[in-house]
Amino acid sequence: MTHPPLPTLKTAIIITNLGTPEAPTTKAVRTYLKEFLSDSRVVEIPYLLWQLILRLFVLPFRSKKSAKLYQKIWQATGSPLLTHSQDVAERLNTALQKDYPQTQVFLGMRYGTPALKTLLNTLTHQGIQRVIIVPMYPQYASATTGSTLELCYRHLSPLRYQPALNIINSYHDHPVYIQALAASIDAHWQHVGQNLLVISFHGIPKRSLSLGDPYYCLCQKTGRLLAEALKLNSEQYRIVFQSRFGKAEWLQPYCDQTLKHLAESGVKKVTVICPGFSVDCLETLEEMALQNRDIFLNAGGEHYHVIPCLNASDAQINLYRTLIAPLLG
Repeated sequence: MTHPPLPTLKTAIIITNLGTPEAPTTKAVRTYLKEFLSDSRVVEIPYLLWQLILRLFVLPFRSKKSAKLYQKIWQATGSPLLTHSQDVAERLNTALQKDYPQTQVFLGMRYGTPALKTLLNTLTHQGIQRVIIVPMYPQYASATTGSTLELCYRHLSPLRYQPALNIINSYHDHPVYIQALAASIDAHWQHVGQNLLVISFHGIPKRSLSLGDPYYCLCQKTGRLLAEALKLNSEQYRIVFQSRFGKAEWLQPYCDQTLKHLAESGVKKVTVICPGFSVDCLETLEEMALQNRDIFLNAGGEHYHVIPCLNASDAQINLYRTLIAPLLG
């Protein structure tokens, strides 16, 4: 019996992000939100009850509202999240292939396209020998990294031949990550001067913390290490949480309320950074750079600066290369 030829590509590195609508239209946003909000790790409400609420109340209203927000930040090249993520994948692939020619970097989205599940099916049918999963979430949360890994396990588990699997499930306290963030803040402050630092993370329901999700603690550690790297005392920075949804209590303090209180208390200048986002997206470009800017300025603030995410910068590529290289031997 003749053995089929072995693939020349032995290791696939998959960097994965949340996903994005394919267009800033109500229809495209509805399709995306339906998939995203149907994930039981994202919304932990009994499935049938939630589907009723989702289809009758959430999607008809939120899709149209979100489409208008996406229209504000949409670029000529498409979705900022997708464009930046693709840039990261391409630059990382170039950086790694110099030393590891039998590896290739791919991008897969948990929701929407390019779909992670489709990519996994394609690679395994090609006989890939090893898969390294790199979720682009520095802080592990069940709703993000946990959901991504569950999908990977679900699609790989039925295979008779299991490729070797490596996972980077968090890098919230990695020295290279902390230094990259600190350097971006230092560079910004050299131009505008140092002021109060607001470190904002995406929120999750408070109930997740009581159920054992480590996300809150990981965010707090990232914030503390970043402050230490910048030599800030406790009065010079705040750790907050943004993007809450629904009526349930989410992780606090809330970003919008904190910014309003700071301005009303006489703070005139703030610098905002969002370390939980690896690339700029709706939450950083619209919510943080536009909505929360208006909240701060309307409450009496005067200068509001948002530092871009690491995106496809040299610092980001170096970070991912540093995380992945030990797994390649």
